Amino acid sequence: MSVRQAIASGKFILTSEVGPPKGCHLDEMVEEGEACRGLVDGINVTDIQSSVMRASSLVGCLKLQEAGLPPVMQMVCRDRNRLALQSDLLSAAVMGITDVLCITGDYTTLGDHPQAKPVFDLDSVQLIQAAKMLMEGHDMAGNELEGDPPQFCLGCVVNPGAEPLEPQIMKLHKKIRAGAEFVQTQAVYAPEVFANFMNQAGDLGVPVLAGIVMLKSAGMANYMNRFVSGVTVPDEMIARMKAADDRVQTSIEITVELVNGLRDTAQGIHMMPLGWNKHVAAVLKECGLA
Repeated sequence: MSVRQAIASGKFILTSEVGPPKGCHLDEMVEEGEACRGLVDGINVTDIQSSVMRASSLVGCLKLQEAGLPPVMQMVCRDRNRLALQSDLLSAAVMGITDVLCITGDYTTLGDHPQAKPVFDLDSVQLIQAAKMLMEGHDMAGNELEGDPPQFCLGCVVNPGAEPLEPQIMKLHKKIRAGAEFVQTQAVYAPEVFANFMNQAGDLGVPVLAGIVMLKSAGMANYMNRFVSGVTVPDEMIARMKAADDRVQTSIEITVELVNGLRDTAQGIHMMPLGWNKHVAAVLKECGLA
């Protein structure tokens, strides 16, 4: 099943995530995707995540597709101008990759090539608009496309823990008006924070998938609290991870609690396991979602 099909069915949507490597061998990435086979409706392939140079989202999506797995292509605006972004969208459609997550992207100074020049010709709202224009049969300059136009299912992101929250909600509404059909959020560790966001956002008319990053250690949780904007891991979770005899099992237990706590307000879950895809099945089974 694809994200487009999951939305049409009205089901509780499940997605996960993999990252291409800094190199040409994508077998391990595909193996991570295999761990979610039959469990999720889409597998995001990150696009030069955190501004660290690596193989592209497009080639990662092609590898997943070859393996019979449902890819979601992430596209960031940081590295390409509108010519390249539109070209990559068309190229993806040619290969049958039509679930696309549109993101502005982290700044280049955060990555391993801080001297790289950022592009940001478009932002995420404009990228969604550009994709919609292609779906209507023309490019951003008004030139008609040859043959049948591509058909995308476009997604966007939001940070429900941001402070202040209002700018996030305002931009989210712009993304949805531009054509976004689903939303994946930044990591959430408190269901009440997500519920507050949903209450303030109002009727969005599209499914919102609450994002969950599986905790690997207390140190990782502390790092996110210090450096990831809008993400707060509660002290109680940090203490549990610090005291854990089995960090993996404790992480699974925490994640199960989060998923169950979010199910009444979210329309889906986006798992960001950061290489722990093999544990996604255990989480979903414990929640009765497998």
